[in-house]
Amino acid sequence: MSRPTNRLAYEQSPYLRQHAHNPVDWFPWGREALDKARREDKPILLSIGYSACHWCHVMERESFENEAIAQRMNDLFVNVKVDREERPDLDTIYMNAVQMLTGAGGWPLTVFLTPEGKPFYGGTYFPPTDRYGRPGFPRVLEAIARAYRESPEEVEKATRQLVDGLRRLSEFEPSDGALRAETVARAAEALLAHVDREHGGIGSAPKFPNVPVLALFLRRHHAARRPELLDAVTLTLTRMARGGIYDQLGGGFHRYSVDAEWLVPHFEKMLYDNAQLVPLYLDAHLVTREPLFRRIAVETLDYLLREMTHPEGGFFSTQDADSEGEEGKFYVWRYEEIARLLPDDADLVRRYYEVDEIGNFAEPGHTERKSILHVKLTVDELARAFRRGPADVGDVLARARDVLLRARSERVWPGRDDKILTSWNALAIRAFVRGAAVVGEARYLEAALRASDFVDRNLAQPGARLMRTWKDGIAKYDAYLDDYAFLAAARLDLFGATGDSRHLASTRELGDALLDRFLDPERGGFFFTARNHEALVDRPKTAFDGSIPSGNAIAAEALLRLGLLTGEARYRDAAERTLALFASQMERQPFGTASLIGVLDDFLAPPTEVVVVGAPGDEATRSLAAAAESVYVPNKVVVISDPALADRHVPEALQGRSLVDGRPAAYVCRALACSPPVTEPADLAELLASPASS
Repeated sequence: MSRPTNRLAYEQSPYLRQHAHNPVDWFPWGREALDKARREDKPILLSIGYSACHWCHVMERESFENEAIAQRMNDLFVNVKVDREERPDLDTIYMNAVQMLTGAGGWPLTVFLTPEGKPFYGGTYFPPTDRYGRPGFPRVLEAIARAYRESPEEVEKATRQLVDGLRRLSEFEPSDGALRAETVARAAEALLAHVDREHGGIGSAPKFPNVPVLALFLRRHHAARRPELLDAVTLTLTRMARGGIYDQLGGGFHRYSVDAEWLVPHFEKMLYDNAQLVPLYLDAHLVTREPLFRRIAVETLDYLLREMTHPEGGFFSTQDADSEGEEGKFYVWRYEEIARLLPDDADLVRRYYEVDEIGNFAEPGHTERKSILHVKLTVDELARAFRRGPADVGDVLARARDVLLRARSERVWPGRDDKILTSWNALAIRAFVRGAAVVGEARYLEAALRASDFVDRNLAQPGARLMRTWKDGIAKYDAYLDDYAFLAAARLDLFGATGDSRHLASTRELGDALLDRFLDPERGGFFFTARNHEALVDRPKTAFDGSIPSGNAIAAEALLRLGLLTGEARYRDAAERTLALFASQMERQPFGTASLIGVLDDFLAPPTEVVVVGAPGDEATRSLAAAAESVYVPNKVVVISDPALADRHVPEALQGRSLVDGRPAAYVCRALACSPPVTEPADLAELLASPASS
């Protein structure tokens, strides 16, 4: 006998469908729910989460599947469930409200609204009874419903304060002074003071990768040759690569670490984390030539291709933290399992992955302890400990990894959210373009092109209009700032890698859409929603990085590069106004604005422009392009220009460049000073590594 369903059974979102059999009378966000709330004069209970969120699952099991609690919810509220990945506009607005109310945020996000959608109370996870220092959910429901009925003046006062506060969050004043290089240097130094010198990362537990901050350290090390900045990056990336936050068998990173040592993660895997970490690891490899960093990037890209790619080329969103109702069950190991699977090499393998009889992880509420695989010894250190040759030990570990990975694949897999999001796919496209350039794997560029084509076929609409999300053949929701900006940047990367002017034309369309639909013409900067978007209680504009970079930062980055490539000042002017608008935030809050600070650095420093003239399919052309990407230089623009095409698009300073004696050639310009052409990859790499070009 099938269980009864609610309205969420008809939604596309896997997260919403997870709640389709709750006894809660859930609505998706929309006119039906808002009209019902107005008609019945009931407050709205808005619950926001996502499919890979562990505590979202916990609250569902404890409260939303509880008949008595669900009945209270149905009697007292109009209940609305939202997937934050589909509707980041709602998530941004109401997360800001909860943070103003409580000083903290997170998911599941639980917000109580008036029928007009105005927030007046909220929090995150609520347990079914009083515990963890939190009030029980039933008690919260009764108190909120009573306050709404009996204290309308207090509710009105709370909503007015919160809505006013939300609007103030988006009211930035442009800087009156010049944009300064000192901002970049000071930000890096201020952030360096918060680095964990023992384990890497910023601060203590919980620890997130904080990619924009580490990328800022790399670019400042390049400019200032401060070893402490590079040390912070290499320590962090090494500890993450060896820790439990990294999937030692399957590749790819979990969301974050609950401890300071990067050992115990929240086990969900997000496309956006892995897409951001790949370029960072590759850049760190270029600076240090550390093989570990290259290997981690390759394994992460291969994980995305193996487990997170739609047959038609797009990339899926997330993998769950839980399987069979337990967090991390898919990833952890019992001590005796290793001996059963690898009887001849169990001691060596257990030592390498730090698996012992005590274990290092237990699911909350469970007594059995298992082991999260992590690495402390290098292969050479392990070889010395077991008095074996490093090559022999390496072979043993490679075979063991294959055996363990096959055994793990027979377990019950975590759920996968297979919706495809425009902005996250753009991040992945950029990662694969970078992987192709640095690693030299053509299949990575092919994957990037297939994903770009997927977006064109399924998420692009006439008139340079994008949709946010696609699943099962259906695209939904008008796209947001992040979608347009990230895709514009990704298309520029594809243009640089291929020389195909279609990608530049696409970027131009997206850039024009940014200026037309998202730009604030009065103060500068970009709103998160388009001007014709559904009217909400706020139209947010933010400078701050979250789990993905600030949309304003990536919009400014893309427009700067677009202005360089097209010679059109309006793109650069919009980028400059955006940086000026957020100048004070960059000075005061460098942790949250690291992506913008990186773009500021690009704006202030003349770019290093590299045009490789030659047929894109020619081996000599590819070798020169690979050499151009083999050296870490921030604010470097590399373009392949096919001399056979009439519509060659190259930076204005490099127009008119040609083959040399019929051979592909590379031209490097910086600050309007150009080098003679080079035809040998080694000469190009040396030129880029020299101080004059760096």
